[in-house]
Amino acid sequence: MQENKESKIRESQAELNLKNLQAKEPNIKSPRVDDNEKLFDNEFLKKIERISINSRIIIPDGATGNRKSKSKGSSVEFSDYREYAEADDFRRIDWNAYGRFERLFIKLFMEEREAMVHIFLDTSKSMDFGNPKKSFASRRLAAAIGYLCFANYDSVSVYCINENIDAMRLNLRGKNNFPAFLKTLESVEYRGETNLYSSVLQANIQDRRGISIIISDLFSNNARSRNSGYFDDMLKYLKFKKQDVYVCQVLSPAEIEPDLDENCRLVDSETSEFLDVTISSSLIRTYKDAFRRFVERIENDCFKRGARYMLMNTSVPVEQAVKTMASG
Repeated sequence: MQENKESKIRESQAELNLKNLQAKEPNIKSPRVDDNEKLFDNEFLKKIERISINSRIIIPDGATGNRKSKSKGSSVEFSDYREYAEADDFRRIDWNAYGRFERLFIKLFMEEREAMVHIFLDTSKSMDFGNPKKSFASRRLAAAIGYLCFANYDSVSVYCINENIDAMRLNLRGKNNFPAFLKTLESVEYRGETNLYSSVLQANIQDRRGISIIISDLFSNNARSRNSGYFDDMLKYLKFKKQDVYVCQVLSPAEIEPDLDENCRLVDSETSEFLDVTISSSLIRTYKDAFRRFVERIENDCFKRGARYMLMNTSVPVEQAVKTMASG
């Protein structure tokens, strides 16, 4: 009797949460490509499908869409609702919920809760730089991760972020939703400055075991401000939200190993501030030392918070980066 009562309470709470389901549609622009290369073509698809993804990326300690949950509970114990998707068993539609909300929902039980995957994609102006461009490599990485999650029937949310959330699509499931997911990535506009912490807070993700993947160059003038973009605070917040966190820092070869041999003007792509410099071997050494300390600080913050960190060079094939993430 007590278990039935608790199940009814969870069911009532879940029904109330249905009223808050919403998504901010992106401002659809013409698709962006890098040197006319498609973001997700058949050749790239074949490479991604050959990858044997490590379950730690797709499945946290909990459940996933097409596997049994490791969490306790019986198959008749109600857990939550989710929207009906193509290929779901129509016999599991909750018609009472349809009568109240005029949308189709099915009930989930404790053994069937899918993994909740949140992809935070940095779309600030600094990401639209490099050869190959960070904007293309980062979106291709997001597309590859998204495809693997859809194939696993996990729930995928993508947030395109700069100072705020610029666009997002929430709680997509099944391969039939991959085109909508891909269209969001193809339609991104790169603008504004980076404020990861503020943007992640705005996402207001559920207090539920899941996976959050940060894809960014992590360049921010607000990196030391606890109120506007502090990296360690962002990690701490995501861990508080019960997230397994992956941080993928995407950088171009010119940022990792600059090849300059003349006087030049360096321009901040986000703020338009500039600095005239005279290139010398000592200046290059100073830059490399500062870069090393920058990366070490990020790695240390990730280690301290139990997040997994990866540095991705845009000259490296994206499928190799996905394999690196899979290796933990």
